[in-house]
Amino acid sequence: MKNHPFLNKNSFVLAPLAGYTDLPFRLICREMGADLVVSEMISCHGLVYGQEKTLLMLQTVPEERPWAIQLFGNEPELMGQAAALVSQRPVDYIDINMGCPVRKIIKKGSGAALMKAEKLETAEKIIQAVVAHADCPVTVKFRSGWNEDTIIAPEFARMVESAGAAAVTVHARTWAQQFGGKADRRVIAAVKDAVRIPVIGNGDILCYEDGLEMMDETGCDGVMVGRGALGNPWVFRSEGIPETIEARLPVIRRYLELAEQHLDSKRLLFRIKNHTCRYFNGVHGAAEIRKRIIASPSLEEIKNILSKLA
Repeated sequence: MKNHPFLNKNSFVLAPLAGYTDLPFRLICREMGADLVVSEMISCHGLVYGQEKTLLMLQTVPEERPWAIQLFGNEPELMGQAAALVSQRPVDYIDINMGCPVRKIIKKGSGAALMKAEKLETAEKIIQAVVAHADCPVTVKFRSGWNEDTIIAPEFARMVESAGAAAVTVHARTWAQQFGGKADRRVIAAVKDAVRIPVIGNGDILCYEDGLEMMDETGCDGVMVGRGALGNPWVFRSEGIPETIEARLPVIRRYLELAEQHLDSKRLLFRIKNHTCRYFNGVHGAAEIRKRIIASPSLEEIKNILSKLA
């Protein structure tokens, strides 16, 4: 079993978020204190067959390391091949997605579908295949279970450990909950009791204190922050998010600088706008600022809007 040298006690990890955790956002989160960052979900099919869109999502720079690439798929052989390809790149560990609740992923038997009773054997074979072909530690992210009648996270974690994973991340919601309701921290505590490898807790981390509370309550070794980091990379700092636009502007400008440096800003302007708008959550005048950003024809115009705010 490969160890996990990049996971320290009380680590704060940026979760993989489809459509959001691109290189500029990961770099901002690293600069703001995230101990580890993870790529967007990468399709093993897209990787093995060399699809351009998939390969672009593997973009990285030394400044963001340590970092992980998250793979998803439902075929052990292809997942193994993808792991071998990933291992040729500058990556510090591979994460396997067994928790995504999106229906188009579920329909293909990937993500949280691998927690269904009839898919457990496939899930085990996928982990074994990835571990066998990876030159780095392998982790697995999963949910509490399929629904409230099948909370299998502790047993699932034991299988994951025996298959060779170096750590697990538990999103303490079922597939049926999607992102609703509250994450059940008791499930994370039960997983921590069930395995010897590190356990990362995930769900409802909206500020730094939430992460500390989860670790204290469950005994987990670290926490993973997903939606709570959008527009709020300050979640990785004890000081929390600034209350004023003026105090947030340096980080917003830094994000735009990184976006200009690492993204095709013309083609991905919609994504840059989406990220930028989120930085104004909870401040006076946010609706009008967002309206102007969304209407902007270019990154340069967004910068001009910011220059007039302070």
